[in-house]
Amino acid sequence: MKILSWNVNGLRAIEKKGFRRWLLETQPDILAIQETKAHKEQLSDDLLHIDGYHSYFCSGERKGYSGTALYTKEEPNSLEYGIGIQRFDCEGRIIIAHYDDFVLFNCYFPNGGASEERLQYKMDFYDACLDYFQSMQGKNILICGDVNTAHQEIDLARPKENRNISGFLDIEREWVSKVLDAGFIDTFRYFHPDEKKYSWWSYRFHARSRNAGWRLDYFFADPHMKQRLVGAEILNEVQGSDHCPISLEII
Repeated sequence: MKILSWNVNGLRAIEKKGFRRWLLETQPDILAIQETKAHKEQLSDDLLHIDGYHSYFCSGERKGYSGTALYTKEEPNSLEYGIGIQRFDCEGRIIIAHYDDFVLFNCYFPNGGASEERLQYKMDFYDACLDYFQSMQGKNILICGDVNTAHQEIDLARPKENRNISGFLDIEREWVSKVLDAGFIDTFRYFHPDEKKYSWWSYRFHARSRNAGWRLDYFFADPHMKQRLVGAEILNEVQGSDHCPISLEII
C-alpha cells in the first residue's frame, strides 16, 4: 500500500495545475492533503468526485484558511474530524481515518511564525496531539502531514541562519524529539538516515531552484508498524505547491 501526504497550499489553486490528472496517474492508495484553504461547498465536482476514490474534507471555521482532506481507495471503517478540543478543531487541521489494520492521522500542524500567541498555540497543539497519539499507541497508528518544524540541522539548507526562526526553534525541535522518544518512527530518516532532502521551499529568492529548502513534512509510524514499513520518500520532483508530496509504502 502506498500512502502520500501533501500540503497543496490551496486545493482550488492546485486544481488549475493538473492535480486531478496527477492523482489519477500516480494512483496512491491514500492521499492525505493539508492546507486545502476551502470549504467543501467551494470545491468543484472534479475535486469532490475522482474516479476510484472516496473523498473527505475537514474545514476550519475561517474560510480560505487551513483545512485537510483525504482521498482514499478503500473506504475507512470510521472517521473523526479533530481530537475533541474546540480551540484546535475549529481550524480543521486533523482527519483521523480508521481502517481494518491501522489508523491514519492526517495533520496540518500550525505555523508559529506570525506572533508569540501563534507560537504558543502551535506548542499547545503539539502537546495535545502527542497526548492523543500516545493514548492510541498499540493500534498501529500512522501520523502524516505538515509538521511545520525541521527536526535536525540536516533537515534544512541553512540551519545556522534559521536558529531563531519558527520552524527551527529549540522548543519546536524538542517536540519532534519527544515524538521519537515516545517510540514513533520518523520513517524518512529510518530509510534515509543521512540524506539531505527537503519538502518545502519559500517562494522567495528562487529557493526551490537553489534547493534552499526545509524538511517540514513527515510520516511517523507507531513502533508496532515497524515490520510493515517498506519505504519512505520525498517526491521533490512534483511541482504545484511550495511543498512537495511525501510517500510511505507499507505491507
